[in-house]
Amino acid sequence: MDKQESSNLKLFSLNSNKELANKISSHLNIPLGKATINHFSDGEIKITIDESIRGDEVYIIQSLSDPINTNIMELMIMVDAVRRTSAKSINVVIPYYSYSRSVNKSRSRQPIVVKMLASLFENAGVTRVITLDLHSPQIQGFFDIPVDHLKAEKLLAKHLEHHYDLSNSVVVSLDYDGVARARSFAGLINQTIAIIDNRDPNNLSNIPTSIIGDVNGKDVIVVDDIVDSGVKSIMSADVLKQHGAKSISIVSTHPVLSGNASEKIRNSKIDHVILTDSIYIPEAKMNDKLDVVSVSGLFAKAIKLINENKSVGHLFK
Repeated sequence: MDKQESSNLKLFSLNSNKELANKISSHLNIPLGKATINHFSDGEIKITIDESIRGDEVYIIQSLSDPINTNIMELMIMVDAVRRTSAKSINVVIPYYSYSRSVNKSRSRQPIVVKMLASLFENAGVTRVITLDLHSPQIQGFFDIPVDHLKAEKLLAKHLEHHYDLSNSVVVSLDYDGVARARSFAGLINQTIAIIDNRDPNNLSNIPTSIIGDVNGKDVIVVDDIVDSGVKSIMSADVLKQHGAKSISIVSTHPVLSGNASEKIRNSKIDHVILTDSIYIPEAKMNDKLDVVSVSGLFAKAIKLINENKSVGHLFK
């Protein structure tokens, strides 16, 4: 972007994923805005914006990752600070949207946290949300403001095509809930699909034993959106190996990697885990099985198009 085009665009990063924010800044050729973020010893957060943003289109980058509630509060306080400085618009860029697995009431007296978050953002003054691979796409319907729901699958598919041998591959869904995702990804790399016959995916003590489709002698590509504890991925790798899989690669957008997930993956039958940088992966959690693909260019394109009032539709296709 040239200086004239971007003069009214201000880009700010909070604490959760500064590395991704710096990459987005580099793609746009726009420096990150100046803000001071302090955390007091009792957990209170103080934010000061150190430059004028009056009349500007402001974009705030914050992944809602661990520590989730602290990062949510940072974002809310920053949004309030921006609103009180007469910015033209407040656009929140959320590469990883937490609580996205809480989208309905599975029993009485349960909250719908993701709807509560949507209401919080809107009431705070957010005018647009830009996010990536929501666990449940229907979350967009919880908002009455524009939501740009970006997809990482094309980036991940291109990465596989350029860096992995796909001549003898099959795409596998972890369970029936993920079939649509697996089918879409298989179409991008022109492969067939198989399904792990997991009839109770929310029960981690339930170990599936059957597979629909052929994985014998194949390089298996397991597609999911989140790698959290790693238990489901590791369990799936075990059953795939029992059915003759040659190698196993996990392809997922969000590297939550909670607890000792990274170490468990290192010691598992999984050969590769291809992830994005939607969540910052600390050096302590990195290992030689993790292959990280950056989504910074995708977010930079979306921000540029939105700022220029151009369609972002082709980014979703």
